[in-house]
Amino acid sequence: MSKNHHHSHKTLKGKDLSIVIFLNLAISIAQVIGGLLSGSMALISDALHNFSDVLSLIISWFARHLSARENTEKLTFGYKRTEIMAAFINASTLIGIALYLTYEAIFRILVPHPVKSDIVIWLAVASIVINGLSVLILQAGSKSSMNIKSTYLHLFTDMLTSVAVLIGGLTIKYWGFYRVDGIITLFIAVFLIYSSWNLLNESLNIILMFAPKDIDVKKLASDIEEIKEVKNIHHLHLWRLTDSETHLEAHIDFLENIQLSNFEQKLKAIASIAKAYGISHITIQPEFENYDDKSLIHNV
Repeated sequence: MSKNHHHSHKTLKGKDLSIVIFLNLAISIAQVIGGLLSGSMALISDALHNFSDVLSLIISWFARHLSARENTEKLTFGYKRTEIMAAFINASTLIGIALYLTYEAIFRILVPHPVKSDIVIWLAVASIVINGLSVLILQAGSKSSMNIKSTYLHLFTDMLTSVAVLIGGLTIKYWGFYRVDGIITLFIAVFLIYSSWNLLNESLNIILMFAPKDIDVKKLASDIEEIKEVKNIHHLHLWRLTDSETHLEAHIDFLENIQLSNFEQKLKAIASIAKAYGISHITIQPEFENYDDKSLIHNV
């Protein structure tokens, strides 16, 4: 028996998404050119982060477009998990960029390079404005989708790193401390890893079908076994299909050979317990005097 609950997600309008992609692509190109002209690794690192935002937005749009397709006989879950894959790819990209920036930052700290600060300052200000506008556009959608949240984090952290680049540019302009360019780059790298790690871990947990961390599986099983005429629950599987949809399947032994109508009443009771745990879909296999393995978690 299945209990399906539809979640209302605020989706991005195509026009809004196009604006965000265009703005971030424009500032990425400007920062790369500006970084090469000014000699600033911090500005180039901010450009790489901005460009990853563009890729993130394109992946996010494509993933949401696929996930909205109807289920079919061959794709019984549809493309719902594409959003989780997008979140994983986005977070992985950020961490990969961060590792590269760490290498470059250490080199710049050890061997400082001259930097034209005026270019850095003006492009950092432009990036702050553009990313701030993009964050406002994505803010609502980030609360209901892990995929959009990953994109939102890209833009929000880039806005903060642009502030750091601006501070670095001002430091170089007024104090001539060129090592600050490497220090800011290292700061950006560490911040990227910090802001992306949890999202990477959470999306990977969903891909690997781990049970949700906030559900005590043994307590859930105990609550179900409190239902009258339920003898045992075993072969339990609990996983998140998406960031908003949790599934439960299990075998349940009954003390008596109950009628189907009575089984339907038991299912309603199980569904009520599952709902309290945030589980949106249940599949139960009823059993009576079936002498299979009764372990809660079955190892094949």
